[in-house]
Formats: sequence, structure tokens, C-alpha cells
Amino acid sequence: MAADWKQKCDSQWQLGAHGVPMPASVDWKSVFEKKPFERNLLQNPSPYGVNHTVPPPEPPRSGMPPPPNQPPQFEPDGNFSGWKSSTEVLPHDTSGIPPGVVVCHLPQYRWFSLEQCVDLKAEGLWDQLLDDFQPEIIIEDWYEESQLHKSIYQLDVKLLGADGKTVIKQHTYNPQENLECYSHTWKKVSHAFSKYGSGVRYIHFLHRLKNQFMVEFFNTKVTDSSIIIKTSKASVKKSQSKK
Repeated sequence: MAADWKQKCDSQWQLGAHGVPMPASVDWKSVFEKKPFERNLLQNPSPYGVNHTVPPPEPPRSGMPPPPNQPPQFEPDGNFSGWKSSTEVLPHDTSGIPPGVVVCHLPQYRWFSLEQCVDLKAEGLWDQLLDDFQPEIIIEDWYEESQLHKSIYQLDVKLLGADGKTVIKQHTYNPQENLECYSHTWKKVSHAFSKYGSGVRYIHFLHRLKNQFMVEFFNTKVTDSSIIIKTSKASVKKSQSKK
């Protein structure tokens, strides 16, 4: 029976053809049922209810404060189940205001962080695969070109050891936006981890999105975030960002 499940896994993902180690000690029935390859290991990858195949919605700009009986909005709307969220309020930037000038409203910026930690063995992967074969790990994300600030998005992905703390490999990305001409699209961010060394058991995925409040609330959305394990080994690829 165990041999049958092993054969099913081999047929499903061509593991033997790719040189993937397939020891008898692995619970192949569990691997087949969990299907750890070629699927997104992140939960709730589109918490704002949008996807990158449709242009991001234009934000409403009434220029009016909320009614007196309605509290102001400081947090984005969305379904953030599966994510750990946090907010960092940033100090007002008064560097461009001449001395003696009175300003009625200054934009208040906040970083809104979303993070997940993926347990690779719980998802169906096994020690020999992770340590010896080291399959390619593909990271992908799409963020809204909100033009709220020159820095609106940050990505930090860590490959962690069995203790969930030791960083084996890390990829960070902090793009600077061009605000000289208006553009409102989705921007793709991707990175491939390969040849990362043995010991990886967890992947910690975090992205930060900049929101703004000035009379009204405006946010930067993200969508179609993914972590995908390939059944192949590949040479190291450069990360990329594109519209």
C-alpha cells in the first residue's frame, strides 16, 4: 500500500525524473493528499478581494471629512484571516514647511504589515527533499501603484531553520516609486530561492504597505501573494519587479 502511494506521488510530480530523493520512511499517502508542489502555500493570498488581472480601483476622493457621527477610518478594509497584521504610525514630515507657515492638514502615514509563517513539513515536504535536493522556492507578490508616497511597499522573506528563528536565507525588496507622472497599476514582485543550503523548515513572508490619512483615508493594496515549491532545482535567478 505504501508503495502505491509513493508511485502516485512519482506519477503526479515526476519526482524520480527530477532526481528528488524518495525514501521509504516518508508518509507518501500524506504527501499525495497535501500536494505540496506547484500550489500556493500562503493562506488568503488576496485579502482585499481584488486580483492583478483587473486594474486596481480608483480611490474615492471627496475632499470632505467624515460626518460628525462617523469615526474616521485609519485601517484598511479587507478580510485578513490567515495573516498576522500590525500598524506602525509614522511621524509627520514637516521638513518642507518654511518657518512660520501654518499648515491646516498634514498627511499621516502608516505602515500596515501582513505576515505569515509557512511550516514546510506540515505542508507535506520532507527532510531529505529540503536538505539534499533543495527545491526551488518561488515568491510572487503584486502591489498597487497607489502613488501615496515614494516608498509604499516593502517585502521581507526569510527561510528559517527548525527552531523557526535561525535565518538561513533572506530576500528583501524596498522599491522607490516615480511620482513625476501619474500611473495606477499593479506591480509584480518575484524572487526565486535556490541553492539555499540545508536546514530550511519554515518560510516567513512579510510585506508592508503604506497608508495615508489626510481628511480621508487612502491605502495601498496588495494581491495574489504566493509561495510555490517547484519539483526542480534551478540556477539562482535574480529577483524582479515589473508592471
